[in-house]
Amino acid sequence: MKKILIVVCVLLLATSLFAQGAKEDSGYKVYLITMDQMDQHWVNVDKGAQKAAQELGGVDYKWLAPDVKDDAKQIESINNAVAGGADAILLAANGPNAVTAALKEAESAGVKIVYVDSAANYPAVQTLATDNTAAGTTAGKELLGALTSSGVSSGKIGVISVNSATASTVARENGFRIAFEGTGFQILETQYCDGDAARSKDMSANFITQGVVGLFGANEGSTVGIGNAIAEAKKSVIGVGFDKSDMILSLIKGGHLLCTMAQNPDVMGYEGMKTAVKALKGEAIGASYYDTGVSVLTKDNL
Repeated sequence: MKKILIVVCVLLLATSLFAQGAKEDSGYKVYLITMDQMDQHWVNVDKGAQKAAQELGGVDYKWLAPDVKDDAKQIESINNAVAGGADAILLAANGPNAVTAALKEAESAGVKIVYVDSAANYPAVQTLATDNTAAGTTAGKELLGALTSSGVSSGKIGVISVNSATASTVARENGFRIAFEGTGFQILETQYCDGDAARSKDMSANFITQGVVGLFGANEGSTVGIGNAIAEAKKSVIGVGFDKSDMILSLIKGGHLLCTMAQNPDVMGYEGMKTAVKALKGEAIGASYYDTGVSVLTKDNL
């Protein structure tokens, strides 16, 4: 009987050691799930995550995201990551509530959740993002200063954003409006175009026909849209935006946009990956929120 017990114990120990060795050999599986794969912003988050994964070693990394921004498709991506054996997910949530049930299931399966850029209403290891309210206020102040310098002290201002649910862009809108409190300017009702540059351009053109003196784009697609509309209208409308892409920089250089609030998506991906691996190793993470910063890009500093 004792011999049988000894054999069983040896077998259990060997199985345990084999499992640990297999885990070390395969490394950690970490998925990045963004809102879509269209914007340069997400490409840069991916680049940052890739760089950290390579430096850390032992990380099986994959960028998994829908081709277009869609709640159902993002939920499907989360479920596919879990089914694929994810140990951690870096997530830029479409909105605060749509993905929470999927995240609950992922956590039940032992998956660590780290938010990059945009969080959902579900606990996570850490959120790495821009202080969007402060950055939106900075954008507003840039526009207000330019209008004032041009001798414009009142008028209508249009805002183009993604949707009314995405926490990051909603915070930018709110911050932008704060900059104009107590002034003679009227901020019109925000128009949502899902970050689509063509739709944003059409809506911006509509704002311009209403006689706006300024336009604000809350993300990459929105910013490209307002810049293209201003370029075509050839009117003295001042545009400010968010994010950095070749098209946005070209519009700034061409004088069709005053400036853009350039985030640091590569830092989100890079530090987010490091956070995920720390969590998987049981190491201390630090603060629950990591401000990745923002810079104001103008024609003068490009």
